[in-house]
Order: sequence, then C-alpha cells, then structure tokens
Amino acid sequence: MASAVAAGVPQLHVEVPSFKGTPGWEFTPIDKLDLAKFPVAPAAVGGSGLFAPEGAVSPSDEDPRSEGPIVAPLRVALERHADVVGRHFGTVVRPGYFASANADEWTDGTLVYVPRNTKVDAPILITTIQDKPGTALHHRTLIVLEEGAEAEVWDQVSSAHDEEALVNGVVEIVVGDNANLKYIGAQSLNEKTWVFGAQRAIVAKDAQLDWTTLAFGGANGKVFLESTLDGQGSTAKVTGAYATRGRQHVDYDTLQEHAAPDTVSDLAFRGLISGRSSAVWRGMIKVDPGAQRTDAFQEARNLLLGKKAHADAIPGLEILADDVRCTHAAAIAQIDPEQIFYLRSRGLPKTTAERLVVEGFLGAIVERYSEGPVRDAIAAALDQRLAEVLG
Repeated sequence: MASAVAAGVPQLHVEVPSFKGTPGWEFTPIDKLDLAKFPVAPAAVGGSGLFAPEGAVSPSDEDPRSEGPIVAPLRVALERHADVVGRHFGTVVRPGYFASANADEWTDGTLVYVPRNTKVDAPILITTIQDKPGTALHHRTLIVLEEGAEAEVWDQVSSAHDEEALVNGVVEIVVGDNANLKYIGAQSLNEKTWVFGAQRAIVAKDAQLDWTTLAFGGANGKVFLESTLDGQGSTAKVTGAYATRGRQHVDYDTLQEHAAPDTVSDLAFRGLISGRSSAVWRGMIKVDPGAQRTDAFQEARNLLLGKKAHADAIPGLEILADDVRCTHAAAIAQIDPEQIFYLRSRGLPKTTAERLVVEGFLGAIVERYSEGPVRDAIAAALDQRLAEVLG
C-alpha cells in the first residue's frame, strides 16, 4: 500500500457525504454504506475485462528505454520516476471524501508518461480486477502527455466474483501543449459492488482530449468526471454511456470548465435504464472570467425500459464571460409506441421492434467515433451489454 504522503500530497480531513445533506449527493443514497466492513485489498494479478485492443501495451516493471514512454505500475513509478509522479499525483482531482480515502489507501495504480513530441503507436491497456469479495479496492491512474505527445489509453476495471465489494478509483490526466490523448475508461463490475470515482483532466494550449466513459456494472455509487480546458485553443470531447438493470443505480457528475479563451468542449451521454434501476446525470458547463469565445455543448438522453425505471438529468450553466456559445439538452423518455407500431406493422415481432429502437438510440453514441478499431470495440461492448439488459 502507498499513501499520499509518499507522493507529497497534503492530508485533508473530509467528512463522508450525507444523502440529501451534501450538495451533489441528493439523488444517491449512501446512508447504508458501511466503509468499515470493507477492508482494503489489492487487485488481482492478471485477468481480462471488456476490451483487448490488438497489439496493446500493458504496464511493466521493467525500465523503459532511455527517454521513451513509461507505462508502469504506480508503486514502481513512485520509486523510479518520482520527478513525474511527484509533480502531478493528487494535484489534478479536486478534494473529496472518496478521493482522500483513495490517496490514503490505494494499493494499485498505473503511470502512463509520454515525453515531448513522442507518439505511442500501440494502444496502452490497463486492466484492474476486483477479485476479493467483501473488500475495498482503491486504484489510481495517472496519465501525463508532454508537449506534442500522442497516445491512446484503454483503462478498464472488472470483477472476478459476484459478491458485494467496493471499488474507488481516481483518474488524473494531464495533456500538455499541442498533445493528443484518446482515453477510454470502462467499468463492468458486478452488480453488487459500490462504485466511486474522481476523474479529472487538465488540457493545455492547443491540446486535444477524446474521452470515453462506459458504466455497465455496479450496485450504487457516484463518479465525478471533469475536464478543464486550461490553455487557449484546447478541445475536449467526452462521450459517455451507461446501461442498467435490476436495482442498479448510476450517478455521473460532469464538469466542463473553460479556463482559457478559444476553447471547445462537447459532451454527450446516453443511458439505457431498465427494471427498477435508476440513473442520475448532473452536468455543468463553467466558463471562467476571460474565457472568451468559448464553444461548449452538453447533452444527456435517457431511455427508460419499463414503468419502474427512473432517471434524472440536470444540465447547468455558469458563465462568467460575455462572448460565448453554450448550449445544453436533456431528455428522458419511454420507447415511443408509434415507432413500435410502425415496425410491427412491417411484420416484426414486438421484441425485435423494441431492440431495433434501443439499438438506434445507442447508435448515436457509436456515430461519434470515426471508423476504426475504437468504434468497433465500443459498438461491440454496447451490443454485449444490450443483450444482457434485454435478456
């Protein structure tokens, strides 16, 4: 186990958020969460998740070649690459109870470091497996791209059992000037696991971030996902999807912060909610003073399968500049019966008609990707989860 002290992170005392008593936690009941009953345990060694990109590079204990990219376990990086880790560890995510707990208790993590003007041709794959029932896994990912660097990172967490557990993850991303990062984060944990996360990216001048997040598992919890456009001309595209069933509850709290002029952000989430499950998306576009010519968009659309499924979508704007274009959209709906009627009138069975409508709804997410391996992998993952949700 490594603590925040080892990386020079100041210790903060933050109280456990209370259901309906702490802003941002009004929709996610964690009053029945007893952290004391989940002793900390490390992740499994090895294992597989949703994705296996061809030719992928995984973390290694071996020293990289001189001045080359580093993909290493964070415990190794703390010892061998303290100059990189120390500058960024714990400085990107915002303070919070679960982020603080992670800083104190983390056992597993990965550093991805790409030096200046270096392009990593192979995808980088990070797989974290929670394999001990009744325990808490605190894991971290730190990604640093220096000026002009380019990389593609796949970061996934899964379960190796079907019992109750807790997973608390922190993702810190630094995209340097004119760098380009494609980041795909996914969790397919079992549906009895508490899931918490603090994830934030800082994007520098003329840099580009393409961020995907997929949430298919988990019983309850909340994830904060933030992108800060810190340099002029920076761009962040965020694509999210979740598909729930049974009594699952998913909560995403997203922030697109424009801290510099001439920046662009584009966020789109789609959720499929079935059974008695529920989902919350709360999104904020924040434009700081001086961030003129901001162009920001956000949308969250939820499709309910059944009368007992529930979703909340809460978009927001906080604009402190006067030359901006900021728009948002949110929608929650059942399957349109007219669409089903039309398809059935063409001879399709009801179940087939409903599946086609749902596939079309999720297809809007796939269309955000260019043709290629990433698009194919995202489409396959959505198809697999759709089959599980529809039964």
